Parts: sequence; C-alpha cells; structure tokens
Amino acid sequence: MSIDPGAVGVPSLESRIHGCLLGGALGDSLGYAVEFDSIEAIRRRFGASGLTDFSALDGGSHFSDDTQMTLYTVDGLVEALEWANSGVGADVNACLWLAYLRWLATQGVAAPPSAPVPQPRWIDSHEVLRHRRAPGNACLSGLATGEMGTLYRPVNPESKGCGTVMRSAPFGLVPHITPDAVYKLSADAASLTHGHPSARQSAGSFSLLIHRLVSGDSLQGAAAAVLAEVHSLDGVAPELPERLEAAVRLAGAQVLGPEELVRELGEGWVAEEAFAVGLYAVLATASGPDAAATAAAAEEHFRAAVTLAVNHSGDSDSTASIAGNILGAFYGESCLPAAWLDALEAPDVIRGMGDLLVGVTTS
Repeated sequence: MSIDPGAVGVPSLESRIHGCLLGGALGDSLGYAVEFDSIEAIRRRFGASGLTDFSALDGGSHFSDDTQMTLYTVDGLVEALEWANSGVGADVNACLWLAYLRWLATQGVAAPPSAPVPQPRWIDSHEVLRHRRAPGNACLSGLATGEMGTLYRPVNPESKGCGTVMRSAPFGLVPHITPDAVYKLSADAASLTHGHPSARQSAGSFSLLIHRLVSGDSLQGAAAAVLAEVHSLDGVAPELPERLEAAVRLAGAQVLGPEELVRELGEGWVAEEAFAVGLYAVLATASGPDAAATAAAAEEHFRAAVTLAVNHSGDSDSTASIAGNILGAFYGESCLPAAWLDALEAPDVIRGMGDLLVGVTTS
C-alpha cells in the first residue's frame, strides 16, 4: 500500500502551538486590513468575494493588538512556568498582569506610580510589538488603572469587548493541566481588563475549546463539549450560550452570506459574538465531520474559514484571528498556506514565542 505524502497525521504539541499562534496571526493580519470597513466597502475595494488573499493587499498587512496581546499572554504563561520548573511557585495571574503592563508600555500608555514596574523580557526587545495597532479601549483603560482586576474587584465592570477572547488561545496550549484549570486561568486573566461576566466566560470557553482540540478532540466534538460546559457555568451570561448554540446550529446549514452572518451572530465587537463568528467560520467550512485527509485539504479549510471570518461588517481581525487559532491548534502547522506565511509580519518573533512555550511545557 502506498502512503500519501500529503496525508495529515496527528500533529505534535509543538506543531499545534506554532500552528495556533501563527494561524491566529494570519487571520488577524488579513482581517486587520478591513477591520473597520463595512461589507459594502470591502466589496468595493476587493470585488464581490471580498478580501480572500494577501496578494490583494499591495502594501501587505500588519498584525494588530490581537496578536500583540496573544504573544504577551504567552510570555506571562512562560514566566510562570519558568518559575514552576525551577521549583518556585508563582502567581500565574500576577505574571500575566505584569506581561500586560509591559504591553501597555509598548502602546505609549504609562501605568500609575502605584503599579509595579515589570522587569523587561525577550519579547520586549522587538520593535514590531511597539506599534499601536488599534488597541482595545478596555484593555488600555483597565491596565492603566494600575489595579489588578479580579472577579471580585473588577475593572471596567460593564465591559465585554472581545479584547479578552482574542488574546486567550495560549491558555489552551498548556498541556497536562485539567480543563477546569484552563478555564480558570483564562477567565481570571480576562478579569484583569474586563469585568462583564460574558467577557471572562467567553475567554475561558474559547481557551477550553483550544485545550480540547490540542488534546485530540474533533472540531465538532470540542464545540459540543464546550457548549455543554458553558451551559453548566454558574451565573452564565445568557448571551454566550445563545450565540454559541446559533453558531453550531447554523454551521450545519449552507454557508451564510456576510449580511446574514452579522444578523445571526453579530459583528464580533463583543466577546461572545467574536467567539461565535470565529467558531462558526471554522465549522461551516469543514469538509467533513472530522479532520481533513491531506495537508492540501487542511490548507483549503484554513483559507475558507479565515476568509469567511474576515468578510463581514465588524471586527474582522478578531473573528479571523480566533478562526486561525482554532484551526492551527487542530491541524498544526500543516494547514497554514506557505504564501500567506511569506506575507506575515515578523514570523520569527511569533515562532520565537512559540519556541519559548514549547520549551517550558515539554522539557
């Protein structure tokens, strides 16, 4: 029997980590080019099918605050794991808070004197992460208080912007911890900037989806399991299960057009909508109930899902980043289009952060 050299095997943890981070950055970068454009404006600029490839962007595209904050999430987790691996316990959320304060400084915003002064780390040495790329207001204002927000002492108590979900994939990439721990780490970190229940619950649920995929679940199986977990949450914000149920249900029908997608799931500016749109895009473009059989099919799925997540009126970079995170965690690097990677800004920085996470989780 001959073996198809393009067949997709079970990806390694290293491949899933790099696939998730790079896939999210690709979705973010394509979507950032049209983040604030209506679907009408996108069609006028790129044609009836919208923006479908980096080649349509004459000047290329940058990644946004979504990728910046995702990488700083990685750095906070890496620091906590470095301490743990050396035999010293560390407050994980404090490490994340310090990482986000360093990100805040890259945006030209000074924390008040009452806030701690974090020590610089490798991630801070890269100029590409110091550009201001439409950072979320709640992320900025929550960190600029100098207060370490918690569930019980929230900052921005009414905010449920998608700035929590778009940075939370890395929590699901840490192996050998329980699903409950993944959810709690992610939800606690969301509370550093956003106080609304849906913001932290959406972030925790998204991280749990990534965790299940990294653990070997199918796309549909992981989505169903996470939806069941959401229903079991104490004090769940009702809009979260409503949006996720709609995403799973609609994915079983024909692919929605951009206008209908927004009517059914929202524009993605708030946490539960961004998660729902990204998940819907992944499920609606899947060719079968489980994994693609070949690398070519995985790449086709990635392109289709990210394109669907980009082309709508709304927060195109965050919804596409979430879709890219999901498929990168599921397939590993095999799904990432080589031509898109060639167009990606600072892939060495993204891979470098992935290498640091691989090092502290597999050594």
